[in-house]
Amino acid sequence: MRVSAGLRRFAGNAILTLVAACCLLPIVGRAATAADDATRPNILFAIADDWGWPHAGVYGDAVVKTPAFDRLAREGVLFNHTYVSSPSCTPSRGAILTGQWHWRLEAAGNLYGTFPDKFDVYPELLARAGYDTGASGKGWGPGRPQTQSRQLAGKRFRNFQTFLQQRTKGKPFCYWLGTSDPHRPYKRGSGAAAGMDLDRVHLFGCFPDHPDVRGDVADYYFEVQRFDRLVGDAIKSLEAIGELDNTIVLMTGDNGMPFPRCKGNLYDSGVRMPLAIRWPAKAKGGRTVDDFVSFTDFAPTFLEAAGLKPAAEMTGRSLLGLLTGGQSGRVDPARDHVLVGKERHCPGQEDPDMGGYPCRAIRTHEYLYIRNFAPDRWPAGTPNHQQATMRGAWYGDCDNSPTKTYMVDNRDKDATHRKLYDAAFGKRPAEELYDLKKDPEQLENVAGESAYAEIRERLSKQLTDQLRATADPRIIGGGEQFDRYPYSGGVPKYPGPKK
Repeated sequence: MRVSAGLRRFAGNAILTLVAACCLLPIVGRAATAADDATRPNILFAIADDWGWPHAGVYGDAVVKTPAFDRLAREGVLFNHTYVSSPSCTPSRGAILTGQWHWRLEAAGNLYGTFPDKFDVYPELLARAGYDTGASGKGWGPGRPQTQSRQLAGKRFRNFQTFLQQRTKGKPFCYWLGTSDPHRPYKRGSGAAAGMDLDRVHLFGCFPDHPDVRGDVADYYFEVQRFDRLVGDAIKSLEAIGELDNTIVLMTGDNGMPFPRCKGNLYDSGVRMPLAIRWPAKAKGGRTVDDFVSFTDFAPTFLEAAGLKPAAEMTGRSLLGLLTGGQSGRVDPARDHVLVGKERHCPGQEDPDMGGYPCRAIRTHEYLYIRNFAPDRWPAGTPNHQQATMRGAWYGDCDNSPTKTYMVDNRDKDATHRKLYDAAFGKRPAEELYDLKKDPEQLENVAGESAYAEIRERLSKQLTDQLRATADPRIIGGGEQFDRYPYSGGVPKYPGPKK
């Protein structure tokens, strides 16, 4: 059993530290007691794969049906400004589990990376403190733990209902409810076949308005609804055994929808997530919070709710104050911004470059400032599939889809199509700045305008200072290592020319 320096600090005195280090007692912060088990909450963490904001009924989407999420929001707290650490599965999930920014996680900061043994994860910390833990569906990844037998999200179960039958009665539990929905591929036409009105489908401003695109979004909605039903079934299972109100139920997605300029990008379409948390024992329901929340905040929240002190190395901040404070709107003045970033998703550059598209951003209520560390690279991967480092990768950092194909095939149709194509697939400058009051869709870069010079400089400094304080290798040195870590995955292949 591994015991980190952070856990040793939690033990409270030298005797307990020695016992824990010798693996004689599973301890985090303090030993669990029978009284603790009666009062500590269960935790159900439900996470979709590629489900982004604002695709839920409670956010005002007129087409997608999400009754389970809407119920959690209605009976709990709905968050309007929740952001991933990175808009890519592996680093996003690593940040959730560790409570740290993905740029601190070494090879786990990349898609299909390796998760180093030295990083603790909250399910293991809770297990050492007396929780039963379990997981089903997609957990951490894609990638592999350094010790391959390590189950980062919890012991694997067929489903949540099986876990509930086999768990230790009377003990609190922590369960990771994963899924592969709404990750591609989709069954084309599934949304329309389910009765969705394509004319009412919500399109981001970065998408051309075309039936192929509307149908593609509807197919995505179809799988979002399947995830929602999965969570709804889990809620019913908790109700049936009388455990729902003693359970923190958190529902979200791991990054934005798998469409051009969404997943893998630092715009809201890639990094802003749905989030609802229900915990009637401590969190007054019917509230909406506008404070910025990071995925790094989940681990310290779960630990604090269990009566444990979050590890010192965690960069996230517990949400317990927002949950239990009973307030709505903008609550904590310190939560006036959030950081996001990206390293390598797919190695889609041109041979022999195995790099990704390193970038970081700071998002406030008024502005989005992005720094691109390698503007000579293709943000969505090279369009030249025959010259790609991994042969066949055609815009390899963007999932193949009807929307992608339509945008590429019609890029020269008119000025609008060209502008949207360039915004999704073209090279970008070293700095981007968006005035969110004037440009909520984040399509007009004003970083080079003199009227915004002071704002750009201020946000640039704030971003740099916070990245340095959190030991980001892109600032303190060593960031090129992200381009060298092994990549164990495949690549999306060139789908062929337009017929």
